[in-house]
Amino acid sequence: RTVALPLSGKLGVRDKLRPKAQPNPVLEIFYTTRCKNPKEGELINLAKQCDLPVRSVERWFRRRRNAARPSLSKKFCEACWRFIFYIIAFFTGLGVLYDKPWLWDHRECWTGYPQQPLQPSLFWYYLLELSFYCSLVFTLPFDVKRKDFKEQIVHHAATIFLISFSYCANYIRIGTLVMVIHDASDCILEPTKIFNYMKWKKTCDCLFMIFSAVFLISRLVIYPYTVLYNTYYYSMEIFQPFFGYYFVNVLLMTLQLLHVFWSCLIIRMVYKFILQGTMEKDMRSDTDESDKDEETEKMKEKEKNGITYFSNITSTNCIQRNGAQQQNNRTHLTNGHAKDR
Repeated sequence: RTVALPLSGKLGVRDKLRPKAQPNPVLEIFYTTRCKNPKEGELINLAKQCDLPVRSVERWFRRRRNAARPSLSKKFCEACWRFIFYIIAFFTGLGVLYDKPWLWDHRECWTGYPQQPLQPSLFWYYLLELSFYCSLVFTLPFDVKRKDFKEQIVHHAATIFLISFSYCANYIRIGTLVMVIHDASDCILEPTKIFNYMKWKKTCDCLFMIFSAVFLISRLVIYPYTVLYNTYYYSMEIFQPFFGYYFVNVLLMTLQLLHVFWSCLIIRMVYKFILQGTMEKDMRSDTDESDKDEETEKMKEKEKNGITYFSNITSTNCIQRNGAQQQNNRTHLTNGHAKDR
């Protein structure tokens, strides 16, 4: 609020003006308690209760849904603070792991397991990541809701369980690899959103292509080889499977399924970008619903006003032309009197 919101105004981020729904207690109660997008039968019943046309009730719900959607400035602020976190977390992970042997040789993740000492730097890195994802769960009702809201809940829950259980089962080395791999693409995604909200299309498109490449390589290539293959095969060379082995692998596979889901969305956006030459809007974001009825009414009014204006001009011209003809048909006498021919 203190930094990002004033910054959004200086960078030209403007919220779209949305027509507000007129106060209506009956419709408001139905909207908050039952359904935000009523069906045709419910619209008819509500129209009878409020003594309004069905189109007016439908328009009220459309405007009410648009008013509940997050503004552009709110999206900008959320992207800013997440970018700050992801960039800090990614470089913190690199600073913690650059001299660790398991970053370069993945078999080192199991050397001496389970008797692996916990270093203070790894502890604080774990605490940083765990606190962030816990905060995301607590702020879900207030954050920007997207179309993949359910997938986000599954992702946050799996991440929290994975971080917590890997800490308890001393899978610290695997956990650090998972976190740094995920932060690599996230710290590029947020500035892409920021430039998109600022309408810097070329910069946004370039960052989006970089993000797509990093995401697909890190989540579909590096993650399966570095983490999944490591936990599923290499760990078997050190110890026999136990409950933690199966539980961790189930959570890691859940993350991988989410990676495949998001990768399909990204590949689809890249495909349309190559065909159209511009990046499509984020398919996870909800866009404002167009008020087609209102637009139709405005068009009719414009057409009506145009016809009226045209008829006024035509009639005025006719009157002026007829008047001119009458004057031309008169002969002016020397005594000032006019006589029709």
